Amino acid sequence: MLKQRRLSRIFAKDGKSVTLALDGYYFSTKTNGIDNTIRQLSRLTESGLDCALVTYGMLKNFGEELNAIPVILRVDSTVSIFDNTVPDTTSVFSVEDALAAGADGVVCMTFPGAFNEEKTHVMAMRLAQAADRWNVPLIVESLPYGYPVTSDDSNNPAVIAASARAAVEMGADIIKTRFTGTAQDSLIVEAAGVPVLALGGPKTGAEGYFKFVQHCMQVGAKGVAVGRNITQDPHPVKMVAGLNAIIHENATAEEAYRLYKAS
Repeated sequence: MLKQRRLSRIFAKDGKSVTLALDGYYFSTKTNGIDNTIRQLSRLTESGLDCALVTYGMLKNFGEELNAIPVILRVDSTVSIFDNTVPDTTSVFSVEDALAAGADGVVCMTFPGAFNEEKTHVMAMRLAQAADRWNVPLIVESLPYGYPVTSDDSNNPAVIAASARAAVEMGADIIKTRFTGTAQDSLIVEAAGVPVLALGGPKTGAEGYFKFVQHCMQVGAKGVAVGRNITQDPHPVKMVAGLNAIIHENATAEEAYRLYKAS
């Protein structure tokens, strides 16, 4: 299968994507809501979900549920599951593993500026080479200075933009990274030159999150790759419907919130 065909499964016909991050078990013990959300995947897909980031175990144990949606296999993991700051990562699966498990792509992290920058960059470059051999899309989650926001630089749009571009030069087909909520976030999209998915975002409740996502789309993001704002929302199906309205139907945050409240 050509890489472009796989990319067309991750993104809708408009080139945008509502992607659900279910891969939290690789990085934290704070995983409330994930399993419950997996069991609702068919309803989430009906409400506009395009893709899901998953673990290898999920592909083995939730095969029926995941058949409803394209999936990206997370191929790296934290080295300390009880440390929620994700102090370091390690490679755990390959592109070949992803294909054997039926995934449509792979995703890994890089940490430009951190102590483990070299290791994560080498991991991404090797994945990119394998992904190109097998025509598999590679998402690189490029996070300057590490997983959490720990300094002004780690949440500076110019720094994030440089980190995103570095990942693209290593072979990323898609960038997943943090957006700051400021107008300068457009620098991230401009620097990347490939589709950018805004990761996570503030845990502010549905109304606040819809405003954040509207901002991300206005500065050029091609969608979101979000976990807890869906999995820990009281109404995951309604949340996805609201995100679909903003991302695929150009709705405002206010319109999405009215849909969320009414549906």
